[in-house]
Amino acid sequence: FGHQIGTDYLRAFAPAMRAWGLTVPDRELACAPFRSSEGRAYFGAMTAAANVAFANRQVITHQVRQVMGRVFGKDPRALGLSVVYDVCHNTAKLERHVVDGEPMDLVVHRKGATRAFGPGAPDLPEAYRAVGQPVIIGGSMETGSALLVGTRHAMDETFGSTAHGAGRTMSRAQAKRQVQGESLLRTMEARGIVVRTASKAGVAEEAGVAYKSLAEVVDVVHRLDVSRRVVSLVPIGNIKG
Repeated sequence: FGHQIGTDYLRAFAPAMRAWGLTVPDRELACAPFRSSEGRAYFGAMTAAANVAFANRQVITHQVRQVMGRVFGKDPRALGLSVVYDVCHNTAKLERHVVDGEPMDLVVHRKGATRAFGPGAPDLPEAYRAVGQPVIIGGSMETGSALLVGTRHAMDETFGSTAHGAGRTMSRAQAKRQVQGESLLRTMEARGIVVRTASKAGVAEEAGVAYKSLAEVVDVVHRLDVSRRVVSLVPIGNIKG
């Protein structure tokens, strides 16, 4: 859905850019003034896609709770399966930040990044306002993920942003050429990592070798103090569409 919106508005922005006298070095950086009709239309479509993603994850969470309830023979509510945090990445947000000593209302577009608001940020839910925003940095099906927390330093240096994932070292197509899906499944299952997939070949797209080192990425953002590590999450089960 998000990809389709991006494709549609790349096409729609081309005449708008000519009308506004805007040029960019790459067509995928196509843009429009925020208050223009094209800019407002795109912002509305983008937020609709983010809302669909939130709803989709709610449904997945509900299904997980139902399964856990059946497995353990308890009401899912009694199992304490609560959501720690949910956040969208690769979106644009209306935010207030201090620029050159002056508070300014900005459209902050995070690509390959996620929010990392520090303690005291008014936009944070009350539960996290005193400690800072939970930050989820994904690794891969093999390496797991990391949970961090946002910092005040990030508010000063990166508009309250940090990395949202380890990032790929090879494309999906390249990973499928270099990794044998069935062999990867056997290796993961031998390590106690359960995988459910519609396509064995498709699993290769998410192989650990297709991503940067999660530990190194987390170490960098921690040392830069744009987010601080809290805990590492170990993979035990994966579902690949």
